[in-house]
Amino acid sequence: MAWAPEARRAPGEGGGSTLEVLRALAGGPRGLVEAEAAARLARHGENVFPGRRPASWPRRLVRALRDPFTAVLLGLGLVSAGTAAWGTACVIAVLVAVSCALRATGEHRADRSTAALRDLVAATATVRRRASEDAPPATRELPVAELVPGDVVLLAPGDLVPADVRLLRTTGLTVHESALTGESAPVAKSASGDDQDGDRGRLCFQGSSVASGTASAVVVATGRDTLLSGALPTARESARAGGWRGRRNPRPFERSVNGIAWMLIRFMLLTAPVVLIADALLRGRGLQTLPFAVALAVGLTPEMLPVIVTSVLARGAALLARDGEVIVRRLPALYDLGAMDVLCVDKTGTLTEDRPVLARAVDGDGHEDPAVLHWASVNAWWTLHLAELPVPDALDEALLDADATAGEEYEGVDALPCGPGRRLSTAVVRRPGDPRFALARTHTLVVKGAPEDVLDRCALDPADRERLARRAAALAGDGLRVLAVARAERPARERPYTEADEHDLTFTGFVGLSDAPAPTAARALTALARRGVAVKVLTGDHPGTAARVCRELGLPPGTPVTADRLDALDDAALARLAAGTTVFARCTPAHKARIVRALRAGGHSTGFLGDGVNDLAALHAADVGVCPRDGVEVAREAADVVLASKDLTTLDRAIVTGRRGTANIGTYLRITLSSNVGNVVAMLVAGLTLPFLPMFPAQVLVQNLFFDAAQLALAFDRPGPDAASRPAVLRPRALLRRVTGFGLLNAAADLATFAVLLAAAGEAAFPAGWFTENLLTQAMVMLLLRSGRVPWPVGAAVAGLALVGLALPLSPLGAALSMSPLPPLYYGLLAVVLGVYGAALAVARRRNPARPAIEDKKR
Repeated sequence: MAWAPEARRAPGEGGGSTLEVLRALAGGPRGLVEAEAAARLARHGENVFPGRRPASWPRRLVRALRDPFTAVLLGLGLVSAGTAAWGTACVIAVLVAVSCALRATGEHRADRSTAALRDLVAATATVRRRASEDAPPATRELPVAELVPGDVVLLAPGDLVPADVRLLRTTGLTVHESALTGESAPVAKSASGDDQDGDRGRLCFQGSSVASGTASAVVVATGRDTLLSGALPTARESARAGGWRGRRNPRPFERSVNGIAWMLIRFMLLTAPVVLIADALLRGRGLQTLPFAVALAVGLTPEMLPVIVTSVLARGAALLARDGEVIVRRLPALYDLGAMDVLCVDKTGTLTEDRPVLARAVDGDGHEDPAVLHWASVNAWWTLHLAELPVPDALDEALLDADATAGEEYEGVDALPCGPGRRLSTAVVRRPGDPRFALARTHTLVVKGAPEDVLDRCALDPADRERLARRAAALAGDGLRVLAVARAERPARERPYTEADEHDLTFTGFVGLSDAPAPTAARALTALARRGVAVKVLTGDHPGTAARVCRELGLPPGTPVTADRLDALDDAALARLAAGTTVFARCTPAHKARIVRALRAGGHSTGFLGDGVNDLAALHAADVGVCPRDGVEVAREAADVVLASKDLTTLDRAIVTGRRGTANIGTYLRITLSSNVGNVVAMLVAGLTLPFLPMFPAQVLVQNLFFDAAQLALAFDRPGPDAASRPAVLRPRALLRRVTGFGLLNAAADLATFAVLLAAAGEAAFPAGWFTENLLTQAMVMLLLRSGRVPWPVGAAVAGLALVGLALPLSPLGAALSMSPLPPLYYGLLAVVLGVYGAALAVARRRNPARPAIEDKKR
């Protein structure tokens, strides 16, 4: 299905004769005068893709402040400053600054890496220009950036089309437009435009490439005015009318972060008033408790979460980019990759190599027959040589790859190639040295082309013709591009052969060709299935072609669904259909985007992997858009993740990295919230039962500082192998259930410590005793509420935290914080409390393993 906007037409992109187009462009077939070209270059600007303007550093930093947790910390910092708790306010300011700097640095590094991929547009073009009005036209190579509307360019096989052009003259021109339309087969182009697409047949667009033939063309649009450059702005404009980027649903990362942030905000809004009211009613302390209540709210908040999240994602993105394999352009996209449970792909260029290969060569009865391939290759060989085409088209290349020497035993006599409106080719050959051929002076016509056209020229009765047509249709239904082969013996002659000689042919057989699968596609699909990611193919190709590719790659295609069926479904019905369908064929860009949105509406975290302009809408609609390095520029700009190589197995590595990062973030939340919930519960009980504060605000702050510093090591944690086995996201309710249980255990240990302190030390020892117990239990939580082996950064952090808990109350800093030394009896009783707490925590950990805190996606 073609992709071209109806609006935004440059001169020459509508109807009209060639002369009218040249007049509208104030040009001619002899080319522009150099002076006029220079004036137009100044007026229109360089012919370069406008690209995405990099954000400034201040803008990146301000954008990082929009993170919900960062906003929560800022709010707490303002409250702390308002209550003159300057130590707390300064610590919060440092955490916010570090988090924003890490995020801005990671995004800057990703943008810089993506900018290095801008190398897929042709560097030079062959242009016809004149030095002056009276000078003859001269052909020379010119940088593509210097092309202007009205320039006459020459195209040859292998050339990238340097701008949007209107064809002036063509010879057997076919163009690959898969980057624009998703169609893998080359498209015939003609200056007369007498193809089935009308005006489109006279136009070639920037981003396409010449497969075969030659042409001269006039440039009608450059730079921002080309179809390729205008695709993204046009899409943004359409979003205002309910298109791509309207008010989209939040991505998995946004849903998780927002949910956890609001859960904590509710707790904080509840905690401080409860503490104030309890102390006012029971102890009469009133606003004297406000600094302590604020410190308690800060203690409930996972202050390091923005830093931990940004560090984990930035570290994962750096590891992926280190080998040049994956570039994460938006850091939260790494989390979204880990959450992904459905990946939609555009077949052409992702699962296939954009070139055909021979699949079958059969006779009229459907039996494999090497002679059919032999004669088809003879036709391809001599059509190429005698028609003077510099390179064969893609189908001829596939035949010659399968039988490269078939034409060498013949001598070529004449050739009638394919062309606009002509869907077959004929090669006329003779065999030298064969006495029968030498005496009879016989030439052999070998005809190859569309089955219906070849069969019409064969000497067949109607029943046989109908039978062979059904066999060709069956091969096409199996996903093959079918060519019929026929031949005839003719008396030798000197005059050229014409189309009138293509009659009374003897049918030889059919050759079927299929798209060549990408070398690593099968391995990539297997890896994705192992990770619990369902793959769905969204393509503009024939359903049989797509189904065959899926079967060859080991992906069960099921029953393909064509786009015309989608138009009759509402969004709810489409969501149900999409969940159980693997292949969607004959899809337009709008269909692809609608399918992706339907999957998201059905509760799936959905990724889309595409590389063409026709994939832009789906890339924007997906939770995470992925583009290979070889994709067109606008697709890479629209993607969240760029695969620096076309090896799709690199996507599996990115998914694993994302899930491990999610596991580390989940571990941090599980550990810090369990400890913080326990402290809050203990504080509330202490406020109701004790006639004094068990810990002063400054002591709470110092304790939090050491715990937060130790938890930075969790950014370097190595979760167990099961962390990457299935899609997972952080879910606030699931997290709350787990941390509530662990938090109550922690509160029980705190309350037991209160009893020990009352029995063994007294009121004066409470701050030091609870400080020591808190840091020791937090160290135990860091060890027991995580999975996998303990890496050295985590082990060192745990040991350091325990050492601080034991040594600081005995140090001069402890005295400055109003902490007194503890009696030896306390340490003995504390060891018993910690032993019981550790055993209970281990039992709870076995019953509620770490994995469920990162809840599996529901299918």
